[in-house]
Amino acid sequence: MEKVIITLRGAEPDERWCARMRARVAADLLDLDLPGLAINLRDDVVRDSLMTLTTMEPPVVGFVTLWTQQSYGAQVNAALARLRSEADDVAAYLVTESVPLSPPDTVPGQRSPGLANVALLRRPADMDEATWLTRWHVDHTPVAIDTQATFGYVQNAVVRALTPDAPMLAAIVEELFPEEAVSDLHAFFGAADDEDLRDRMERMVASTAAFGANRDVDTVPTSRYVYRTPFAANPARRTVDR
Repeated sequence: MEKVIITLRGAEPDERWCARMRARVAADLLDLDLPGLAINLRDDVVRDSLMTLTTMEPPVVGFVTLWTQQSYGAQVNAALARLRSEADDVAAYLVTESVPLSPPDTVPGQRSPGLANVALLRRPADMDEATWLTRWHVDHTPVAIDTQATFGYVQNAVVRALTPDAPMLAAIVEELFPEEAVSDLHAFFGAADDEDLRDRMERMVASTAAFGANRDVDTVPTSRYVYRTPFAANPARRTVDR
């Protein structure tokens, strides 16, 4: 089983596009009989998040996550073909997944609670991969959990790009925060007061700086929809209204 994350880039999406992605596009992708499918969208609920950072032009406005038996097979090719009609740029990445904090289970196709903040990380050119991974996975993970109000934390290390001219990425990280974190830094960091917030932010910045994640990074606020999971005993085969 392989995990593939597809980035969708384009102009700021409207709610009609988000609705189409949640319904018609999700249904078309489910028809491919993928073992797992999730869609993250920058919609009105999260659009104005204080933690938005953008280096790409056009920016990333959505993600489609697929689980498949073959990252190079017909399912992924068909999914990419379908998604190219929905975005200006579509790029796919084969990733390995680590889950320091498991996201809560949700009803298939319904919005997951909270803010799903997705970070796109690059490895500094002067840092070897082994050092970068150690500083990210081993050193930074407990700091991220201790200093933020995360209740779901998924780290995806990029193995390779699957599409030509895909922007260079080293990792795609998804963290789930309370809904209030969209507009409140205290809620984002789980801080009790201003002094606590300052301490948590300083610790977080120092930790991210150690592996270059304090610069040249995109953070995309999204709403998360899980349609099918490969890890359920009997994965749901949900029919989504077209």
